[in-house]
Amino acid sequence: MKSILVVLDGLNFQVARDAMGYLQAQCAAGRGRLYQLECELPSLSRPLYECILTGVTPVLSGIVHNHVDRLSTGQSIFHYARDAGLTTAAAAYHWVSELYNRTPFDPARDRHTDDKSLAIQHGHFYYDDAYPDSHLFDDAESLRLKHHPDFLLIHPMNIDDAGHKFGLDSMQYRNKARVADGILSHYLGTWLDEGYQVIVTADHGMNNDRSHGGILAEERQVPMFVFGSAFSLQQAEPLQTELCGTVCQLLNVSHDKPHCADLLA
Repeated sequence: MKSILVVLDGLNFQVARDAMGYLQAQCAAGRGRLYQLECELPSLSRPLYECILTGVTPVLSGIVHNHVDRLSTGQSIFHYARDAGLTTAAAAYHWVSELYNRTPFDPARDRHTDDKSLAIQHGHFYYDDAYPDSHLFDDAESLRLKHHPDFLLIHPMNIDDAGHKFGLDSMQYRNKARVADGILSHYLGTWLDEGYQVIVTADHGMNNDRSHGGILAEERQVPMFVFGSAFSLQQAEPLQTELCGTVCQLLNVSHDKPHCADLLA
């Protein structure tokens, strides 16, 4: 089944639970469910992009901080899907391109990507943390409409950016979560009606020091909303390391990663 993975960078679980009224309405209507995940350590972005997309913890992947700017040595969802003859796409921060396509990131070459030999075959990549989430979701939808990818990653940054500027307990941070929820309200219904399986999660949370990276609950507890006919919507305790394998199960591609069977119907 075609699948969309939305990674809302830096979104803390409690803020997602309390501020994302549209996603919660979908859950209340029986079209989805919210689970709580605990992110792996360190609770930093690039290490956790790698964890989400390959199922490997940072200490094992070697991507242990944000400045490890090399290609991943692991097999990601993009690799499994491409190797199975499926189409992949991403609208994401440029670190994702550096992990799975080419590094270092060259904006003139890599910002807009169309190359079926790459792991991420079709991409729009940005490098400014303030790049508007509205534009990023539009970038993603343009990829979906043009290329009909089997797997699409959507990765906006404004929630994390607000957290670094104003902290967890700020109206700016909460309001960016509300904005993302509103943007998703424009797209999610169409995606579901067209048969997509959708996961909305985060890499890590945020603290009141305007940072993350440690073991505090507010840094590690992140949401995982699931929507679509392939999900059981039953009790489950998914791990962040199971996201890669779970998406591969949805895509029906061969893989060697752990997955959360309880999530699936």
